[in-house]
Amino acid sequence: MFWSSFLVFALPLVHAASVPRTLHDSHDDHTHEVDQALPGSWYQEPDHPVHSLFKRAPGDGTNYPAVGTPQWSAGFPVPGTPITLPQAWASALNAAVAAGKIPNIPQSTNTPNTSPTYPQGVNPNSPEVCSATYKCRIPGDIWDSPTGVFASSFDDGPLPPTTQLVQFLQSNNLKTTHFMIGVNILNNPTQFNTAFDAGHDIAVHTWSHPYMTTLSNQDVAAQFGWTMQLIHNSTGGRVPRYWRPPYGDSDMRVRSIAKEVFGLDTVVWNQDTLDWSQASTQPIQDSMNRFLAMPKTPGVMILEHETSAITVTAFINSFPLIASNGWNFRSLAEVISNGTSYQNAADSGSSVSLKGVLVSAPTSSTTSSIISTSAPPTSATSTPSPSKTNTASSFRANVSYGALFSPLLVGTLSAVLLFLS
Repeated sequence: MFWSSFLVFALPLVHAASVPRTLHDSHDDHTHEVDQALPGSWYQEPDHPVHSLFKRAPGDGTNYPAVGTPQWSAGFPVPGTPITLPQAWASALNAAVAAGKIPNIPQSTNTPNTSPTYPQGVNPNSPEVCSATYKCRIPGDIWDSPTGVFASSFDDGPLPPTTQLVQFLQSNNLKTTHFMIGVNILNNPTQFNTAFDAGHDIAVHTWSHPYMTTLSNQDVAAQFGWTMQLIHNSTGGRVPRYWRPPYGDSDMRVRSIAKEVFGLDTVVWNQDTLDWSQASTQPIQDSMNRFLAMPKTPGVMILEHETSAITVTAFINSFPLIASNGWNFRSLAEVISNGTSYQNAADSGSSVSLKGVLVSAPTSSTTSSIISTSAPPTSATSTPSPSKTNTASSFRANVSYGALFSPLLVGTLSAVLLFLS
């Protein structure tokens, strides 16, 4: 009776001691402060592997350098060189393959200026493959926004034009979703900070913008994992929830790796401005005028880019027409599914949820996977599931934040755990 009464008293103290009130993130020459009162749960189920791949909270024992410093970029793949697949990600991928969660679909091949093609006899529109390149919609993937909503997002950032885009949206008290490329984050940390510190939603557009269906399972996982890790380390521990395939190229295999290993939902689009291909703003504005005059069901999920002054200026020039045509402008990430922009946080300014024991960021010195469009998909071997623990050891694992406790509380808890053992 004494011990149960003690635990009822002590556990709230453990929670209070392990959760400081605020989290400070240094961004170059300024600090981004995030309220750290924890929400109830993550978006994914508790047994989803993403929980053990990306976790962070105050006092996790890892120092996250300021965005843009050499320490911040250290350990990430150097742009233009092969990238690796850390062992933790490889193990999660192997387990998903062994469990039958990743379809055994052959890789496509790509010739410049053409859509990827599958081997002879493989139907890209079959339910087994369902290639987004061929406009096949996989149930659960996101192509449309709610009725009357202009779901705003921009691809390929951060880049120098990102600053102009963010400043314009700030002047209108609005935000958007940025589907960011990992190497562009490394190369443009100031623009990354500009978008995140303005409260914009950050999502995944892969590490180096390949045709994803042309890659092996390991290389697909590496494209997701490194981008998520860099965003995670740069945003107060946020785990992205959404990814958009470069060129719209995804299928059942690629989207299953995204979902089953990394917890990512696949987002495509239902209207394309083709802004990236235009030499002036007028053709882009003409496309926008056409989309905005369409019926409001489904809502517009538009493809735009923050790649040049032309693409950003065309959006700014067309912006007044969104409201005048009766559309509700919203950031894409906040209007789909249950309205949360990240897997472990509601948005870029809210608190970050903590689950379980934390792990530090991986390094690139583990199991390697070289990016190659010619290698066949690799079948993965089974990874044993961790054995169940007894009550005392499970409790010990979930309160292993000793650095956060006072010596007195640590000693008292140790005595309780010894008794329970």
